[in-house]
Amino acid sequence: MSETLLEVENLTCRFSGLLAVDSVSFKIPVGSVTGLIGPNGAGKTTCFNMVSGLIKPTGGRIRFSGKDITKFTPEQICGSGLVRTFQIVRPLPDMTVLENVIVGALIWAKSMKAARDFAFETLELVGLQAKADQLAKYLTLPDLKMLELARALATRPRMLLLDEVMAGLRPSEANRIVEVLRQLNSNGLTLMLVEHVMRIVMSLTSHVIVLHHGKAIFEGAPQDVTKNPLVIESYLGRRAHA
Repeated sequence: MSETLLEVENLTCRFSGLLAVDSVSFKIPVGSVTGLIGPNGAGKTTCFNMVSGLIKPTGGRIRFSGKDITKFTPEQICGSGLVRTFQIVRPLPDMTVLENVIVGALIWAKSMKAARDFAFETLELVGLQAKADQLAKYLTLPDLKMLELARALATRPRMLLLDEVMAGLRPSEANRIVEVLRQLNSNGLTLMLVEHVMRIVMSLTSHVIVLHHGKAIFEGAPQDVTKNPLVIESYLGRRAHA
């Protein structure tokens, strides 16, 4: 059995009277690719926000690599090797593409040269090396998505949380990111992604967790998602179940 890298136990988030995440528990093995799916408002991004330290849980516990990180700041969590991307990309617009990625590398690099060298290697990995000296504000959406990924990778994560990294992209553009993610995973990086495009979920993940109204209603292989009556009714729609 694979070693557990991330363990979430009874994770709960309440906003005033709204229970956004309701006692969600799961374990993510080292080297796996896990999909976190569900309808809009299911609690997926809130779950990511708690795991990455942006929101403090109302209840529950988060462990990463055996260490309790529930009360860690986002900077401490990033420094421990658990990093996330955001659906709405926010680069540093008046800095170059390379400079944006250098910022990520500075969390560990002991010199500017080391940060710069690693940042350029990261840009090569995502196919942005030719645009290294271009200002980030002039990038297209597909390239901005790649820059968001590169900035996260520059921190040297052990696990990457990807929040709808394919949102707004054409199928061919999404496929480009999928291939990069496959390469990263083959090199040992553990991935967990929030994604609505089931084609991508089915082809990329080995395990799926389905949230609905803040609760985990299914956990298992991606090919079993479309066979589960509760998932079909709550996520895919009643018509699909008919």
